[in-house]
Amino acid sequence: MPVLSLRGQQLPASPIRKLAPLAQEAEAKGIKILSLNIGQPDLPSPPEALKALHSIDRDVLEYSASDGIASLKSKLSEYYNRFEINVSANDIIVTSGGSEAVLLAFLSCLNPGDEVIIPEPAYANYISFAMTAGAVIRPVLAKIENGFALPPVEEFEKLITPRTKAILICNPNNPTGYVYTKEELLKLNEIVKRNDLFLFSDEVYREFCYTDEPYFSALQLPGAEENVVLIDSVSKRYNECGIRIGCIVTRNEKLRENVMKFCQARLSPPLVGQIVAEASIDTSKEYLEHTYNEYVDRRNFLVNGLNDIPGVFSPMPMGAFYTVVKLPVEDAEEFCKWCLKEYSYKGKTIFMAPAAGFYSTPNAGRNEVRVAYVLKKEDLADALEVLRHALAAYHASGHR
Repeated sequence: MPVLSLRGQQLPASPIRKLAPLAQEAEAKGIKILSLNIGQPDLPSPPEALKALHSIDRDVLEYSASDGIASLKSKLSEYYNRFEINVSANDIIVTSGGSEAVLLAFLSCLNPGDEVIIPEPAYANYISFAMTAGAVIRPVLAKIENGFALPPVEEFEKLITPRTKAILICNPNNPTGYVYTKEELLKLNEIVKRNDLFLFSDEVYREFCYTDEPYFSALQLPGAEENVVLIDSVSKRYNECGIRIGCIVTRNEKLRENVMKFCQARLSPPLVGQIVAEASIDTSKEYLEHTYNEYVDRRNFLVNGLNDIPGVFSPMPMGAFYTVVKLPVEDAEEFCKWCLKEYSYKGKTIFMAPAAGFYSTPNAGRNEVRVAYVLKKEDLADALEVLRHALAAYHASGHR
């Protein structure tokens, strides 16, 4: 048998999806799966998006420009201006989802062996994309005890070496739901400028910020116009993950030229997805407010319910729709597998993402899971009931 690539063999499996075969087996047995593992909202996509999809009237579904349809880029720049993020259409490159945006940003900015400093826990695919680019993750560990607040800037400075090329943040954060303050971003900005680093800022969850302070984007940082690379996506804010449209936004012209070479190599982002995304930007204020309020309600219900279960702890997330939860078990991944393979309560079981996969720090997060509160409250209530009984049954059967 031919030898497979070492890169592929070393790439970690996604903690979000790697237990999916076990969930499928349980479902085939008639067990209802309460999927808390993945950020797939159960809310409907906007009427504007669905109308645009159903109204496509073309004889040919052609390639678009490699950097995206011009009218979509113009609409996106209008969207950012609503948040006082002043960018032009020329600063935007449309990608096949936020995931491709991260990968192309890494490939365009990083050489093999370059180091990226990332607060952990972090979105698991950052690790995979960094490995694909040949880059090295240098983690700064955030702690559940203080709600995963940004570690002191001194911890970042300790990690800076001649190979350091960038800092990456996700704001609001996936998987923790933490929202970085303007003051924290200004401190990072000083490090970035002083050491001439890139600042990758994943702001996919911008619409879901539950603090009283106005949202502050990395693109609003003073004097960092050449440093900041914003990663974005329409997937979450418009409940349309499947159209696979995201973007890279940067004022760094040389960087955009680099990104475009990769974009041309992959030809173009999805045409149909771009048509739907452009229409979505005109989504009504009422739709966005309903979605926002729904997540606040679900967050409060779920987190309060989690903290009522003996031995379970979840900080109150202030953004996105995730929380990292500490469980009273030694190995959360084994518990998650057990729930899918061996356990059900009233014909139901839970599917959670083991949080160790969101860390590159050895042994970190072993007793934690990431939970997405993307299900309606009735399902979240069932999930809490299943979790409470599952933990009791797990310990009663001799597991630790």
